[in-house]
Amino acid sequence: MDLVIRDADVVDGTGAPSYRADVVVDDGRIVSIVKEAAAAGCQRPTARREVDAEGLVLSPGFIDMHAHSDLALLRDPDHSAKAAQGVTLEVIGQDGLSYAPVDDRTLAEVRTAIAGWNGGGPGDDSIDFTWRSVGEYLDRLDHGFDGEGIAVNAAYLIPQGTVRMLAVGWDDREATPAELDRMRQLVAEGMEQGAVGMSSGLTYTPGMYAKDSELAELCRAVAAHGGYYCPHHRSYGAGALEAYAEMVELTRTAGCPLHLAHATMNFGVNKGRAPELLALLDDALDAGADISLDTYPYTPGCTTLVAMLPSWASEGGPEAVLARLKDDATAERIRHHLEVVGSDGCHGVPIEWDTIEISGVSQPGLTSYVGRTVQESADERGEDPWVTARRLLVEDRLGSTILQHVGHEENVQAIMRHRVHTGGSDGILQGDKPHPRAYGTFPQYLGRYVRELGVLSLEECVAHLTGRPAARLRLPDRGLVREGYRADLVLFDPDTVAAGSTFEAPRVLPTGIPHVLIDGRFVIEDGRRTGALAGRAVRGAGAR
Repeated sequence: MDLVIRDADVVDGTGAPSYRADVVVDDGRIVSIVKEAAAAGCQRPTARREVDAEGLVLSPGFIDMHAHSDLALLRDPDHSAKAAQGVTLEVIGQDGLSYAPVDDRTLAEVRTAIAGWNGGGPGDDSIDFTWRSVGEYLDRLDHGFDGEGIAVNAAYLIPQGTVRMLAVGWDDREATPAELDRMRQLVAEGMEQGAVGMSSGLTYTPGMYAKDSELAELCRAVAAHGGYYCPHHRSYGAGALEAYAEMVELTRTAGCPLHLAHATMNFGVNKGRAPELLALLDDALDAGADISLDTYPYTPGCTTLVAMLPSWASEGGPEAVLARLKDDATAERIRHHLEVVGSDGCHGVPIEWDTIEISGVSQPGLTSYVGRTVQESADERGEDPWVTARRLLVEDRLGSTILQHVGHEENVQAIMRHRVHTGGSDGILQGDKPHPRAYGTFPQYLGRYVRELGVLSLEECVAHLTGRPAARLRLPDRGLVREGYRADLVLFDPDTVAAGSTFEAPRVLPTGIPHVLIDGRFVIEDGRRTGALAGRAVRGAGAR
């Protein structure tokens, strides 16, 4: 045998009570679990290598159900931001915008549109964008660095906004029958090539221009290939409950499983209203709906500054947005929608500039904005905050990322207790001061919300982060500590595991996670990255 992990406290991902065992790994899989081996007096398993797990919990590897590592996995072979957390699988292609399927035109457009999330904008030559289809992108992940793979495993969601960009463009209009047929075909092809589902960003252009009838047709194609729909729905602020209900009804009509992305209740209008959301979901679940959700264990959100703009201002793509911002009369209309009306990009709530903290910029000369709210930078310059925001949008060519401090702790805790909850970092790795969730989500769950606050038991929390997401992804041999399953495993100290990242120092790695294995290979050993590239593309159930 390759490895025996001796005297571990096994938390197996089902939610069942922990037990003590020796766990044997060979050829990338768990081949034997000997419970209470030390007390049984039996012949104990041996292997070429042993790890003494006394005092450590052995759990399945954590599954990040909402990740933005689409380019980071191809840019950074180390990728300790996720590997050191115990993440062994990331679900990418989120929020309806990613890099496949594309053609030359849409690739250039999407690179500009989400440079704030992933880098890779114009002039960034750190990635060689040789793929165009979903299958080619997944093959590229498999190949990784010099054919050896990537740091952690990755599953892919077909981005509905990118699909609409390819078939319809950036116009705010209904798709023609021929365009709808093409979108259905693109989704079906992506599922057959290995995607696990489809995502949407329904506060981002151009995906937000799709009506529910269009989305339902695409969801039917997803469901026919065994996938699920993962929407960033139309509002997390004013109208949030209506937006959740819309997605529940849409997927009921389409017969498609639903996974609600970063399912939060934010802004002042939603303080204390998480129980209303959970009651809505419980009613649907009790009626037979197939629903799950993910959250991150922090209150602020993170996105791009341009995402705050009203949708009409973003029609036509990035260059059209910049042209509108440079026109004084149009810019004044944008300001009025942001500050008075409440733009759909800001979830129907008038923007509060003192909650918008600049977390990253694309242009090096603009770093003085980072770590300050728009209001603070405006006050320093003696100008209106819209003047500051407008200048930054133009000079940074829409590449600025933000932290939006609009969440509520009581909502965060209520939602994470729910029976269909899973963990997702929504981790944007770009910027000088990214959200600490990118480096800290999973140890934050285990350290703060299990050990310190007792919001979840250890067994419950591990199930939320492992077995439950693996079931949503329909992975037959991942997500549990079970004989025959792949040896994607984490060893952590329940007494010391903690996020190292903070809002002041967001790139600090966690503590208390000494070992992480993918397919039986150590990617973290004794708390250090080994250099192993054990990750691959994990293809969905509908792949051919």
